[in-house]
Amino acid sequence: MLRSPEEALKATLALVAPGTPLRDGLERILRGRTGALIVLGSDKTIESLCSGGFEIGIDFAPTRLRELAKMDGAIVCDKDVTRILRAAVQLVPDPSIETQESGTRHRTAERVAIQTGVPVVSVSQSMQIIALYVDGLRHVLEGSEKVLARANQALATLERYRARLDQVTSSLSALEIEAMVTVRDVAVTLQRHEMVRRISEEISQYVLELGADGRLLSLQLDELSASRGSGADMVIRDYTDPELTNTDTAVAALQEIDQANLIDLNLIAGIVGLPTADSLEKIIQPRGYRLVSELKAVPRAVAGRLVDHFGGLQNLMAATIDELMVVDGIGELRARTVREGLSRIAEASLLDRFL
Repeated sequence: MLRSPEEALKATLALVAPGTPLRDGLERILRGRTGALIVLGSDKTIESLCSGGFEIGIDFAPTRLRELAKMDGAIVCDKDVTRILRAAVQLVPDPSIETQESGTRHRTAERVAIQTGVPVVSVSQSMQIIALYVDGLRHVLEGSEKVLARANQALATLERYRARLDQVTSSLSALEIEAMVTVRDVAVTLQRHEMVRRISEEISQYVLELGADGRLLSLQLDELSASRGSGADMVIRDYTDPELTNTDTAVAALQEIDQANLIDLNLIAGIVGLPTADSLEKIIQPRGYRLVSELKAVPRAVAGRLVDHFGGLQNLMAATIDELMVVDGIGELRARTVREGLSRIAEASLLDRFL
């Protein structure tokens, strides 16, 4: 399966994160004030670009990488960076490939990465930086201190976003109980879900880049993500016409919205299939997928049949035990669980709204 450039960059960041043998070797090269050009993978295309040098075929070690970097030419490793295959190689990529780099080493690195799709690492002797070139993307590695500082700022932002998401979600639940939900309420909830998702993705990349130095950050991210509850997909499924809107497609469209346009509630409503012909203040009714999905004792398939049978949250909440038992998969015990669970959710939501 083909990976996107962003996914390929994440995989490469994991290879060069602090605590890995490759990062140790790169830092040795920096401390030794020499440059290096390292290709992270080998195939027929890479071989066709190699001229001169010599084959080694030895196990990878940071000290070996440092010593081989003293020679002119590139070093070729296998894709998992467990073996050093060749050294002192001259790489001859297609010179017609456009590059914004000025130095010979960086120009070669970018062209090889674009032409072959194989990640290339360039260590600058003069600028003392490590740059990754992956599928047309360029990423400069920074020290853990700088990355941690940005990550902690992002974590504080995520905490605020999560608190706001919890507020609008609780408000949406209360409005659903009262049958007073507007298009605006749903669009705001989707907006907050997407904001939380984006900042979580940013922190996830910091965790990858930090490697062994990001363990605490990873635990904090897991804690903030663990209790997120139902996502944007359940909200979309609750309020859009299933014959007109595919939930997965709508979620993907929401994620593609430009950051600057994410404040536009009309755009959000339209792109996921919410009714926007009248205004954002139009009252709309939920089917109940989101609230029923919060009942852990009810399997998702049974929850879907339950919602489809009653056709709306208000009908579902008004249903008696006997009426609930008509649905396939709902016995008396499960029917009581549904009734009591929805009653608890309703009570908690209304208390949060008015206290």
